[in-house]
Amino acid sequence: MAYKDLRDFISALEKRGLLHRIKVEVDPILEISEITDRQCKSPGGGKALFFEKVKGSPYPVVTNIFGSFERMCLSLEINHLDDVGKRIEELLNQAPPKTLMEKLAMLPKLFEFSRWLPKHVKDAPCHEVIEKDNPDLSKFPIIKCWPGDGQPTDEGRFITFPMVFTKDPETGRQNCGMYRIHIYDKTTTGMHWHIHKDGARHYDKYKKLNKRMPAAIAVGSDPAVIYSASAPLPESIDEMLFAGFLRREPVEMVKCITSDIEVPANSELVIEGYLEPCEMRIEGPFGDHTGFYSAADNYPVFHVTCITHRKDMIYPTTIVGKPPMEDCYMGKATERIFLPFIRLDFPEIKDMNLPMEGVFHNCALISIKKSYPGHAKKIIHGLWGKGQMMFSKLLVIVDDDVDVQNISYTAWRVLNSVDWKRDVVIAEGPLDDLDHAANFPRYGSKMGIDATRKTREEGMTRDWPDEIYMSEEIKKIVNSRWKEYGF
Repeated sequence: MAYKDLRDFISALEKRGLLHRIKVEVDPILEISEITDRQCKSPGGGKALFFEKVKGSPYPVVTNIFGSFERMCLSLEINHLDDVGKRIEELLNQAPPKTLMEKLAMLPKLFEFSRWLPKHVKDAPCHEVIEKDNPDLSKFPIIKCWPGDGQPTDEGRFITFPMVFTKDPETGRQNCGMYRIHIYDKTTTGMHWHIHKDGARHYDKYKKLNKRMPAAIAVGSDPAVIYSASAPLPESIDEMLFAGFLRREPVEMVKCITSDIEVPANSELVIEGYLEPCEMRIEGPFGDHTGFYSAADNYPVFHVTCITHRKDMIYPTTIVGKPPMEDCYMGKATERIFLPFIRLDFPEIKDMNLPMEGVFHNCALISIKKSYPGHAKKIIHGLWGKGQMMFSKLLVIVDDDVDVQNISYTAWRVLNSVDWKRDVVIAEGPLDDLDHAANFPRYGSKMGIDATRKTREEGMTRDWPDEIYMSEEIKKIVNSRWKEYGF
Protein backbone atom coordinates (compact mmCIF):
# COMPACT_ATOMS: atom_id res chain seq x y z
CA MET A 1 0.00 0.00 0.00
CA ALA A 2 1.37 3.40 -0.99
CA TYR A 3 1.76 6.07 1.68
CA LYS A 4 -1.27 8.34 1.66
CA ASP A 5 0.78 11.45 2.35
CA LEU A 6 3.75 12.84 4.26
CA ARG A 7 2.22 12.24 7.68
CA ASP A 8 1.55 8.60 6.81
CA PHE A 9 5.28 8.21 6.11
CA ILE A 10 6.19 10.07 9.31
CA SER A 11 3.97 7.64 11.24
CA ALA A 12 5.79 4.70 9.64
CA LEU A 13 9.16 6.19 10.64
CA GLU A 14 8.00 6.71 14.21
CA LYS A 15 6.67 3.16 14.55
CA ARG A 16 10.10 1.84 13.56
CA GLY A 17 11.95 4.10 15.97
CA LEU A 18 13.48 6.09 13.09
CA LEU A 19 12.13 9.49 14.11
CA HIS A 20 13.03 11.69 17.05
CA ARG A 21 10.63 14.35 18.34
CA ILE A 22 12.06 17.60 19.69
CA LYS A 23 9.50 19.15 22.00
CA VAL A 24 11.30 22.34 23.08
CA GLU A 25 11.05 25.49 20.98
CA VAL A 26 13.70 25.86 18.28
CA ASP A 27 14.62 28.73 15.98
CA PRO A 28 14.21 28.25 12.21
CA ILE A 29 17.15 30.62 11.74
CA LEU A 30 20.19 28.27 11.79
CA GLU A 31 19.29 26.28 14.92
CA ILE A 32 17.19 23.66 13.09
CA SER A 33 19.96 23.38 10.52
CA GLU A 34 22.71 22.77 13.08
CA ILE A 35 20.66 20.12 14.90
CA THR A 36 19.85 18.38 11.63
CA ASP A 37 23.44 18.55 10.36
CA ARG A 38 24.65 16.77 13.51
CA GLN A 39 22.08 14.02 12.95
CA CYS A 40 23.00 13.67 9.28
CA LYS A 41 26.63 13.12 10.24
CA SER A 42 25.77 10.62 12.98
CA PRO A 43 26.41 6.91 12.30
CA GLY A 44 23.98 5.63 9.67
CA GLY A 45 22.54 9.08 9.05
CA GLY A 46 21.01 9.54 12.48
CA LYS A 47 17.22 9.87 12.74
CA ALA A 48 14.50 11.86 11.08
CA LEU A 49 13.66 14.89 13.23
CA PHE A 50 10.24 16.30 14.10
CA PHE A 51 10.39 19.82 15.58
CA GLU A 52 7.08 20.31 17.39
CA LYS A 53 7.55 23.97 18.37
CA VAL A 54 9.15 26.38 15.92
CA LYS A 55 9.73 29.99 16.88
CA GLY A 56 7.51 32.41 14.99
CA SER A 57 5.21 29.82 13.42
CA PRO A 58 2.33 27.57 14.54
CA TYR A 59 3.46 24.76 12.23
CA PRO A 60 5.94 21.94 13.01
CA VAL A 61 8.98 21.13 10.87
CA VAL A 62 10.32 17.72 9.85
CA THR A 63 13.84 17.11 8.52
CA ASN A 64 16.15 14.24 7.48
CA ILE A 65 13.27 11.96 6.43
CA PHE A 66 15.36 10.37 3.64
CA GLY A 67 18.70 10.58 5.46
CA SER A 68 19.73 6.91 5.68
CA PHE A 69 19.68 3.85 3.43
CA GLU A 70 17.01 2.33 5.67
CA ARG A 71 14.74 5.40 5.48
CA MET A 72 15.34 5.77 1.74
CA CYS A 73 14.25 2.16 1.19
CA LEU A 74 11.30 2.60 3.51
CA SER A 75 10.23 5.73 1.63
CA LEU A 76 10.00 3.77 -1.63
CA GLU A 77 8.62 0.66 0.10
CA ILE A 78 11.47 -1.60 -1.03
CA ASN A 79 14.03 -3.83 0.67
CA HIS A 80 17.05 -2.73 -1.36
CA LEU A 81 17.72 0.32 -3.52
CA ASP A 82 18.34 -1.98 -6.50
CA ASP A 83 14.75 -3.28 -6.33
CA VAL A 84 13.32 -0.34 -8.29
CA GLY A 85 16.05 -0.68 -10.92
CA LYS A 86 15.14 -4.35 -11.36
CA ARG A 87 11.48 -3.40 -11.99
CA ILE A 88 12.60 -0.84 -14.57
CA GLU A 89 14.91 -3.39 -16.19
CA GLU A 90 12.02 -5.84 -16.55
CA LEU A 91 9.96 -3.18 -18.32
CA LEU A 92 12.78 -2.08 -20.60
CA ASN A 93 13.77 -5.62 -21.58
CA GLN A 94 10.34 -6.59 -22.92
CA ALA A 95 10.72 -7.90 -26.48
CA PRO A 96 8.09 -6.62 -28.97
CA PRO A 97 5.23 -9.15 -29.18
CA LYS A 98 5.19 -11.13 -32.44
CA THR A 99 2.22 -13.45 -32.08
CA LEU A 100 -1.35 -12.92 -30.91
CA MET A 101 -0.64 -14.91 -27.74
CA GLU A 102 2.39 -12.75 -26.96
CA LYS A 103 0.26 -9.62 -27.44
CA LEU A 104 -2.39 -10.98 -25.11
CA ALA A 105 0.30 -11.82 -22.55
CA MET A 106 1.39 -8.16 -22.64
CA LEU A 107 -2.06 -6.83 -21.74
CA PRO A 108 -1.71 -7.21 -17.95
CA LYS A 109 1.56 -5.25 -18.02
CA LEU A 110 -0.01 -2.52 -20.17
CA PHE A 111 -2.96 -2.38 -17.78
CA GLU A 112 -0.60 -2.04 -14.82
CA PHE A 113 1.20 0.81 -16.60
CA SER A 114 -2.09 2.66 -17.16
CA ARG A 115 -2.84 2.41 -13.43
CA TRP A 116 0.18 4.61 -12.68
CA LEU A 117 -1.12 7.60 -14.66
CA PRO A 118 -1.92 10.65 -12.47
CA LYS A 119 -5.52 10.80 -11.31
CA HIS A 120 -7.34 14.15 -11.34
CA VAL A 121 -9.54 15.03 -8.36
CA LYS A 122 -11.65 18.06 -7.43
CA ASP A 123 -11.33 18.06 -3.63
CA ALA A 124 -7.97 17.92 -1.95
CA PRO A 125 -6.44 18.10 1.56
CA CYS A 126 -4.10 20.84 0.32
CA HIS A 127 -7.15 23.10 -0.18
CA GLU A 128 -8.39 22.94 3.42
CA VAL A 129 -7.17 26.52 3.90
CA ILE A 130 -7.21 28.98 0.98
CA GLU A 131 -5.51 32.37 1.29
CA LYS A 132 -6.11 34.31 -1.89
CA ASP A 133 -6.64 37.90 -0.74
CA ASN A 134 -3.59 38.42 1.46
CA PRO A 135 -1.16 35.53 1.01
CA ASP A 136 1.72 35.70 3.47
CA LEU A 137 4.80 33.49 3.36
CA SER A 138 6.17 34.89 6.62
CA LYS A 139 3.92 32.76 8.84
CA PHE A 140 5.47 29.50 7.66
CA PRO A 141 8.54 27.98 9.38
CA ILE A 142 10.86 28.45 6.40
CA ILE A 143 14.42 27.97 7.61
CA LYS A 144 17.78 29.63 7.15
CA CYS A 145 20.37 26.89 6.67
CA TRP A 146 23.81 28.53 6.84
CA PRO A 147 25.13 31.87 8.15
CA GLY A 148 26.04 33.22 4.69
CA ASP A 149 22.69 32.47 3.06
CA GLY A 150 20.79 35.33 1.42
CA GLN A 151 21.35 39.01 0.83
CA PRO A 152 21.93 41.60 3.58
CA THR A 153 18.41 42.91 2.94
CA ASP A 154 16.62 39.66 3.80
CA GLU A 155 16.69 36.90 6.43
CA GLY A 156 18.25 34.32 4.09
CA ARG A 157 15.38 31.87 4.32
CA PHE A 158 14.98 29.25 1.58
CA ILE A 159 12.39 26.60 0.78
CA THR A 160 14.75 23.67 0.25
CA PHE A 161 12.32 20.79 -0.45
CA PRO A 162 9.98 22.32 -3.04
CA MET A 163 8.23 20.57 -5.89
CA VAL A 164 8.04 23.26 -8.56
CA PHE A 165 5.35 22.68 -11.20
CA THR A 166 5.51 24.43 -14.55
CA LYS A 167 3.85 23.84 -17.93
CA ASP A 168 5.30 23.95 -21.44
CA PRO A 169 3.34 26.69 -23.28
CA GLU A 170 3.63 24.80 -26.57
CA THR A 171 2.80 21.21 -25.60
CA GLY A 172 0.86 21.79 -22.37
CA ARG A 173 3.01 19.11 -20.73
CA GLN A 174 3.73 19.69 -17.03
CA ASN A 175 7.11 19.33 -15.40
CA CYS A 176 8.05 19.00 -11.76
CA GLY A 177 11.52 19.94 -10.54
CA MET A 178 13.22 20.61 -7.23
CA TYR A 179 14.66 24.15 -7.36
CA ARG A 180 15.44 26.07 -4.19
CA ILE A 181 13.18 29.04 -3.41
CA HIS A 182 14.73 32.20 -1.92
CA ILE A 183 12.19 34.13 0.18
CA TYR A 184 12.40 37.87 -0.51
CA ASP A 185 9.25 39.01 1.32
CA LYS A 186 5.66 37.93 2.04
CA THR A 187 4.70 37.51 -1.61
CA THR A 188 7.93 37.39 -3.63
CA THR A 189 10.64 34.75 -4.05
CA GLY A 190 13.55 33.83 -6.26
CA MET A 191 13.27 30.83 -8.57
CA HIS A 192 16.66 29.11 -8.76
CA TRP A 193 16.47 26.86 -11.79
CA HIS A 194 19.65 26.20 -13.74
CA ILE A 195 19.79 26.78 -17.50
CA HIS A 196 19.95 23.03 -18.16
CA LYS A 197 16.67 22.30 -16.33
CA ASP A 198 13.19 21.85 -17.79
CA GLY A 199 11.73 24.70 -15.73
CA ALA A 200 14.28 27.08 -17.26
CA ARG A 201 13.39 25.85 -20.76
CA HIS A 202 9.72 26.52 -20.08
CA TYR A 203 10.58 30.02 -18.85
CA ASP A 204 12.59 30.72 -21.99
CA LYS A 205 9.58 29.79 -24.11
CA TYR A 206 7.33 32.17 -22.16
CA LYS A 207 9.93 34.93 -22.59
CA LYS A 208 9.90 34.46 -26.37
CA LEU A 209 6.10 34.62 -26.30
CA ASN A 210 6.31 37.67 -23.98
CA LYS A 211 3.74 35.99 -21.74
CA ARG A 212 3.43 35.68 -17.98
CA MET A 213 4.38 32.17 -16.82
CA PRO A 214 2.19 30.36 -14.27
CA ALA A 215 3.89 28.13 -11.71
CA ALA A 216 3.14 26.43 -8.41
CA ILE A 217 5.37 25.37 -5.53
CA ALA A 218 4.13 22.33 -3.60
CA VAL A 219 5.77 21.41 -0.29
CA GLY A 220 5.25 18.07 1.42
CA SER A 221 3.65 15.00 -0.16
CA ASP A 222 4.13 11.27 0.09
CA PRO A 223 7.82 10.32 -0.18
CA ALA A 224 7.67 8.86 -3.72
CA VAL A 225 6.31 12.15 -5.03
CA ILE A 226 8.93 14.21 -3.19
CA TYR A 227 11.73 11.99 -4.47
CA SER A 228 10.40 12.05 -8.05
CA ALA A 229 10.71 15.85 -8.13
CA SER A 230 14.48 15.40 -7.76
CA ALA A 231 14.83 12.55 -10.26
CA PRO A 232 16.82 13.21 -13.49
CA LEU A 233 14.04 12.11 -15.83
CA PRO A 234 13.92 12.85 -19.56
CA GLU A 235 11.62 15.77 -20.41
CA SER A 236 9.14 13.39 -22.06
CA ILE A 237 8.51 11.42 -18.84
CA ASP A 238 6.06 12.97 -16.37
CA GLU A 239 7.50 13.00 -12.84
CA MET A 240 4.05 12.23 -11.42
CA LEU A 241 3.75 9.18 -13.68
CA PHE A 242 7.15 8.06 -12.40
CA ALA A 243 5.96 8.63 -8.82
CA GLY A 244 2.92 6.47 -9.60
CA PHE A 245 5.27 3.74 -10.84
CA LEU A 246 7.33 3.97 -7.63
CA ARG A 247 4.32 3.89 -5.30
CA ARG A 248 2.36 1.42 -7.51
CA GLU A 249 -0.65 3.71 -7.26
CA PRO A 250 -1.57 6.85 -9.21
CA VAL A 251 -0.76 10.26 -7.78
CA GLU A 252 -3.90 12.29 -7.17
CA MET A 253 -3.58 15.75 -8.71
CA VAL A 254 -5.73 18.83 -8.17
CA LYS A 255 -6.00 22.05 -10.17
CA CYS A 256 -4.64 25.19 -8.55
CA ILE A 257 -7.01 27.95 -7.48
CA THR A 258 -5.50 30.69 -9.65
CA SER A 259 -4.05 28.79 -12.65
CA ASP A 260 -4.31 25.61 -14.71
CA ILE A 261 -1.25 24.11 -13.01
CA GLU A 262 -1.97 20.85 -11.19
CA VAL A 263 -0.28 19.79 -7.94
CA PRO A 264 -0.39 16.69 -5.73
CA ALA A 265 -3.65 16.73 -3.81
CA ASN A 266 -1.98 15.40 -0.65
CA SER A 267 0.51 18.30 -0.46
CA GLU A 268 0.97 20.02 2.89
CA LEU A 269 1.46 23.49 1.37
CA VAL A 270 0.95 24.96 -2.13
CA ILE A 271 2.20 28.37 -3.20
CA GLU A 272 0.63 29.51 -6.47
CA GLY A 273 1.94 32.33 -8.59
CA TYR A 274 3.59 33.55 -11.76
CA LEU A 275 6.83 34.79 -13.27
CA GLU A 276 7.03 37.84 -15.51
CA PRO A 277 9.12 37.48 -18.68
CA CYS A 278 12.59 38.98 -18.25
CA GLU A 279 12.08 40.04 -14.59
CA MET A 280 15.25 39.03 -12.76
CA ARG A 281 16.63 39.65 -9.29
CA ILE A 282 19.71 38.67 -7.30
CA GLU A 283 19.14 35.25 -5.70
CA GLY A 284 21.50 33.67 -3.15
CA PRO A 285 24.15 33.10 -1.98
CA PHE A 286 23.23 29.70 -0.59
CA GLY A 287 25.19 27.00 1.26
CA ASP A 288 24.82 24.24 -1.30
CA HIS A 289 25.17 20.46 -1.56
CA THR A 290 28.74 20.86 -2.78
CA GLY A 291 29.70 22.00 0.72
CA PHE A 292 30.45 25.51 -0.56
CA TYR A 293 28.30 28.60 -1.00
CA SER A 294 26.89 29.01 -4.49
CA ALA A 295 27.31 32.63 -5.52
CA ALA A 296 24.49 35.13 -5.77
CA ASP A 297 23.28 35.66 -9.32
CA ASN A 298 20.28 36.89 -11.29
CA TYR A 299 17.33 34.52 -11.42
CA PRO A 300 13.62 34.87 -12.29
CA VAL A 301 11.23 36.34 -9.72
CA PHE A 302 8.18 34.38 -8.56
CA HIS A 303 5.09 36.36 -7.42
CA VAL A 304 2.61 34.70 -5.04
CA THR A 305 -1.08 34.91 -5.96
CA CYS A 306 -2.54 32.33 -3.59
CA ILE A 307 -1.46 30.03 -0.76
CA THR A 308 -3.32 26.86 0.17
CA HIS A 309 -2.46 24.36 2.88
CA ARG A 310 -3.74 21.80 5.32
CA LYS A 311 -5.16 23.06 8.59
CA ASP A 312 -2.60 21.09 10.59
CA MET A 313 0.23 21.54 8.11
CA ILE A 314 3.61 19.84 8.60
CA TYR A 315 6.50 21.62 6.90
CA PRO A 316 9.24 19.34 5.50
CA THR A 317 12.65 20.78 4.74
CA THR A 318 16.16 19.55 4.05
CA ILE A 319 19.62 20.89 4.76
CA VAL A 320 22.40 20.44 2.23
CA GLY A 321 26.12 20.94 2.78
CA LYS A 322 29.28 18.90 3.25
CA PRO A 323 28.51 15.19 2.80
CA PRO A 324 27.10 13.05 4.17
CA MET A 325 23.74 14.81 4.17
CA GLU A 326 20.17 13.73 3.48
CA ASP A 327 20.46 14.42 -0.25
CA CYS A 328 23.38 11.97 -0.48
CA TYR A 329 21.01 9.07 0.19
CA MET A 330 18.57 10.42 -2.38
CA GLY A 331 21.49 10.58 -4.81
CA LYS A 332 22.43 6.96 -4.11
CA ALA A 333 18.83 5.96 -4.78
CA THR A 334 19.03 7.80 -8.11
CA GLU A 335 22.26 5.96 -8.93
CA ARG A 336 20.61 2.57 -8.46
CA ILE A 337 17.22 3.45 -9.99
CA PHE A 338 18.57 5.01 -13.19
CA LEU A 339 21.35 2.51 -13.94
CA PRO A 340 18.98 0.50 -16.21
CA PHE A 341 18.31 3.62 -18.31
CA ILE A 342 22.07 4.09 -18.83
CA ARG A 343 22.40 0.41 -19.75
CA LEU A 344 19.89 0.90 -22.56
CA ASP A 345 22.60 2.76 -24.50
CA PHE A 346 25.57 1.04 -22.85
CA PRO A 347 24.64 -2.61 -22.10
CA GLU A 348 28.32 -3.38 -21.42
CA ILE A 349 28.14 -1.38 -18.17
CA LYS A 350 27.98 -3.73 -15.20
CA ASP A 351 27.76 -1.28 -12.30
CA MET A 352 28.13 2.36 -11.32
CA ASN A 353 29.05 4.16 -8.12
CA LEU A 354 28.61 7.88 -7.53
CA PRO A 355 30.54 8.37 -4.27
CA MET A 356 28.90 10.71 -1.77
CA GLU A 357 32.12 12.73 -1.61
CA GLY A 358 31.69 13.49 -5.31
CA VAL A 359 28.37 15.27 -4.61
CA PHE A 360 26.67 13.49 -7.54
CA HIS A 361 28.44 15.12 -10.49
CA ASN A 362 32.13 15.26 -9.53
CA CYS A 363 32.97 11.55 -9.79
CA ALA A 364 31.54 8.36 -11.28
CA LEU A 365 33.12 4.91 -11.00
CA ILE A 366 31.99 2.62 -13.83
CA SER A 367 32.70 -1.09 -14.38
CA ILE A 368 32.33 -2.54 -17.89
CA LYS A 369 32.61 -5.83 -19.77
CA LYS A 370 35.47 -4.79 -22.04
CA SER A 371 35.24 -6.29 -25.52
CA TYR A 372 37.63 -4.37 -27.77
CA PRO A 373 40.50 -1.86 -27.76
CA GLY A 374 39.42 1.62 -26.73
CA HIS A 375 36.16 0.33 -25.25
CA ALA A 376 36.60 2.30 -22.03
CA LYS A 377 37.22 5.55 -23.94
CA LYS A 378 34.06 4.93 -25.96
CA ILE A 379 32.15 4.73 -22.65
CA ILE A 380 33.80 7.93 -21.38
CA HIS A 381 32.80 9.95 -24.44
CA GLY A 382 29.38 8.30 -24.61
CA LEU A 383 28.49 9.11 -21.00
CA TRP A 384 29.52 12.74 -21.44
CA GLY A 385 26.83 12.90 -24.11
CA LYS A 386 24.16 11.21 -21.97
CA GLY A 387 21.69 13.43 -20.07
CA GLN A 388 22.96 14.69 -16.75
CA MET A 389 26.03 12.46 -17.01
CA MET A 390 27.41 15.34 -19.12
CA PHE A 391 28.18 17.10 -15.82
CA SER A 392 30.50 14.32 -14.58
CA LYS A 393 33.91 15.91 -13.98
CA LEU A 394 35.64 12.57 -13.45
CA LEU A 395 34.74 9.23 -15.05
CA VAL A 396 36.80 6.22 -13.96
CA ILE A 397 36.29 3.06 -16.05
CA VAL A 398 37.38 -0.33 -14.70
CA ASP A 399 36.92 -3.97 -15.71
CA ASP A 400 33.81 -5.90 -14.72
CA ASP A 401 35.66 -7.93 -12.07
CA VAL A 402 36.09 -4.76 -10.00
CA ASP A 403 33.40 -4.09 -7.39
CA VAL A 404 33.02 -0.32 -7.76
CA GLN A 405 30.97 -0.20 -4.55
CA ASN A 406 34.21 -1.09 -2.73
CA ILE A 407 36.00 2.24 -3.10
CA SER A 408 39.21 1.08 -1.39
CA TYR A 409 39.63 -1.91 -3.72
CA THR A 410 38.66 0.19 -6.76
CA ALA A 411 41.25 2.85 -5.87
CA TRP A 412 43.92 0.15 -5.51
CA ARG A 413 43.07 -1.30 -8.93
CA VAL A 414 42.98 2.10 -10.60
CA LEU A 415 46.21 3.40 -9.12
CA ASN A 416 48.02 0.22 -10.13
CA SER A 417 46.54 -0.02 -13.62
CA VAL A 418 46.94 3.43 -15.13
CA ASP A 419 49.62 4.93 -17.35
CA TRP A 420 48.61 8.55 -17.08
CA LYS A 421 49.77 9.69 -20.51
CA ARG A 422 48.08 6.77 -22.27
CA ASP A 423 44.92 6.35 -20.21
CA VAL A 424 43.71 9.86 -19.36
CA VAL A 425 41.19 11.74 -21.51
CA ILE A 426 40.79 15.49 -20.95
CA ALA A 427 37.82 17.20 -22.60
CA GLU A 428 35.92 20.45 -22.34
CA GLY A 429 32.17 20.83 -22.15
CA PRO A 430 29.18 21.78 -19.99
CA LEU A 431 29.53 21.60 -16.21
CA ASP A 432 27.00 21.72 -13.42
CA ASP A 433 25.81 25.20 -12.51
CA LEU A 434 27.21 24.78 -8.99
CA ASP A 435 30.75 23.93 -10.08
CA HIS A 436 32.96 26.73 -8.74
CA ALA A 437 36.38 25.45 -9.87
CA ALA A 438 36.15 26.19 -13.61
CA ASN A 439 37.23 29.55 -15.03
CA PHE A 440 33.81 30.12 -16.55
CA PRO A 441 30.32 29.39 -15.19
CA ARG A 442 28.84 26.11 -16.44
CA TYR A 443 31.73 25.35 -18.78
CA GLY A 444 35.11 23.75 -18.20
CA SER A 445 37.25 20.64 -18.36
CA LYS A 446 36.54 17.09 -17.29
CA MET A 447 38.65 13.96 -17.09
CA GLY A 448 38.14 10.33 -18.01
CA ILE A 449 40.43 7.55 -16.79
CA ASP A 450 40.67 4.22 -18.58
CA ALA A 451 41.77 1.88 -15.79
CA THR A 452 40.92 -1.34 -17.63
CA ARG A 453 43.46 -4.04 -18.51
CA LYS A 454 45.34 -3.06 -21.67
CA THR A 455 45.79 -5.27 -24.70
CA ARG A 456 48.47 -5.53 -27.39
CA GLU A 457 46.11 -3.70 -29.77
CA GLU A 458 46.18 -0.74 -27.38
CA GLY A 459 49.96 -0.55 -27.61
CA MET A 460 50.82 -2.70 -24.56
CA THR A 461 54.17 -4.37 -25.29
CA ARG A 462 54.14 -6.56 -22.18
CA ASP A 463 51.76 -9.14 -20.75
CA TRP A 464 49.33 -7.81 -18.15
CA PRO A 465 50.13 -9.44 -14.78
CA ASP A 466 47.74 -11.68 -12.90
CA GLU A 467 46.26 -10.43 -9.65
CA ILE A 468 47.41 -12.21 -6.48
CA TYR A 469 44.92 -14.69 -4.98
CA MET A 470 45.39 -17.45 -2.43
CA SER A 471 44.50 -20.96 -3.59
CA GLU A 472 41.05 -22.21 -2.60
CA GLU A 473 42.60 -25.38 -1.12
CA ILE A 474 44.71 -23.44 1.37
CA LYS A 475 41.82 -21.12 2.21
CA LYS A 476 39.66 -24.13 3.10
CA ILE A 477 42.40 -25.56 5.33
CA VAL A 478 42.84 -22.27 7.17
CA ASN A 479 39.07 -21.84 7.52
CA SER A 480 38.77 -25.28 9.10
CA ARG A 481 41.64 -24.64 11.56
CA TRP A 482 40.86 -21.00 12.38
CA LYS A 483 39.89 -21.69 16.01
CA GLU A 484 43.03 -23.78 16.49
CA TYR A 485 45.09 -20.65 15.79
CA GLY A 486 43.57 -19.06 18.87
CA PHE A 487 41.43 -16.44 17.13
